Amino acid sequence: MKYLLVYENGDLSRAAVHFPEHRARWKQFADKSLLMMVGPVLNSPLFGALGVFVTREAAEEFANGDPFVLNGVVTRWSIAEWKEALVNP
Repeated sequence: MKYLLVYENGDLSRAAVHFPEHRARWKQFADKSLLMMVGPVLNSPLFGALGVFVTREAAEEFANGDPFVLNGVVTRWSIAEWKEALVNP
């Protein structure tokens, strides 16, 4: 089981200012093997970015302290359980 952190875009004009701290945060989680993938979703009216985490707790901790969330770049976030069906070694 993996956990998808789904972000909805807020004020994207603030993204550039907060991106270095945002990137540093996801690097910390990736270095601890808690975050597998992260990135923006292009051309989607539904959401702005996704992160794939190994635990729900890690996804929640990430979002609760993410500079994008704290500074309005992201307006809302949610977590969905994802049961991957195919894993390539």
